[in-house]
Amino acid sequence: MTAMPAQGDNADAVIEVTDLTKHFPVRKGFLRAAAGSVRAVDGVSFRIARGETLGLVGESGCGKSTLARAVLRLIEPSAGRISVAGREITALSRRALRPYRRQMQMIFQDPFASLNPRMAVGDIVAEPLRVHAIAGARERAARVAALFAQVGLSARDMRRYPHEFSGGQRQRISIARALALDPALIVADEPVSALDVSIQAQVINLMMDLQREKRLAYLFIAHDLAVVEHISHRVGVMYLGKIVEYAEKRRLFRHPLHPYTEALLAAVPVPDPDAARTKRIVQGDVPSPIDPPAGCAFHPRCPYAMARCKEETPRLQAIDPEHWVACHRHEPGETLSA
Repeated sequence: MTAMPAQGDNADAVIEVTDLTKHFPVRKGFLRAAAGSVRAVDGVSFRIARGETLGLVGESGCGKSTLARAVLRLIEPSAGRISVAGREITALSRRALRPYRRQMQMIFQDPFASLNPRMAVGDIVAEPLRVHAIAGARERAARVAALFAQVGLSARDMRRYPHEFSGGQRQRISIARALALDPALIVADEPVSALDVSIQAQVINLMMDLQREKRLAYLFIAHDLAVVEHISHRVGVMYLGKIVEYAEKRRLFRHPLHPYTEALLAAVPVPDPDAARTKRIVQGDVPSPIDPPAGCAFHPRCPYAMARCKEETPRLQAIDPEHWVACHRHEPGETLSA
């Protein structure tokens, strides 16, 4: 079992994920026989406390979005455990899981695709209340109006349709819908990547204000490291289905330990071209999750790779209580070599 990086007090944990795995079968031939599997998520563990944000970063295809959906059981995990407010929900039936759905909500990447174009936005935000039979029609309307005010929209907008709003406004509507059931956890999957930079800042600041007000826990997935650094308390770096580094955000951005984290930070544009030339940029593409490399999955692209890296898979281990890394270079007895 993979050790779980600590985040917050156990008693205050909103969600605990232990060794979560999601493999998709690959089928070939006329009879669609199993010919392997895609290891989209491969033994991920983390814990998020109330009022905290865990940022999750990594290249496209590393498993971030699959992890987000598996955590909420929008897709069923292959193995592992998910606990919400101290109760394991991994094997609960749909009916038994329903009360826990209220505690976990999601904000999707594309607000236009996630909002029903045939429904007025007031009805979209009210739908979770109706599905869970919360309050009467009049009380629901008042609740929706209050939610619109919370996210910076007017109650007059409730009768309009998604296509009548800008991208930033549509994402505000998505946030209002996520807040409708007073959840403890919100999973945000690239919530600002489809927005202009100026609008991104507004949406991120809104999410941070709501977090302070309601003590929300966020699992925040993004490609933009600047956004992750701004909103997160801790950051997990994913590579080929695994978390390879996990740390308090200042430690991770100032003292990255895993070569992949170094490469991600090196890829961030800087205003000084001479400084940019001194950075070590990772080469090559992400290997196929159907046939990952033996040993450390990053070793074919790693400038520090040793013979051991090609044979042994490194464990995610604590360098100190706030910094975990899966790299043989940081195990006892190993020395740094370029």
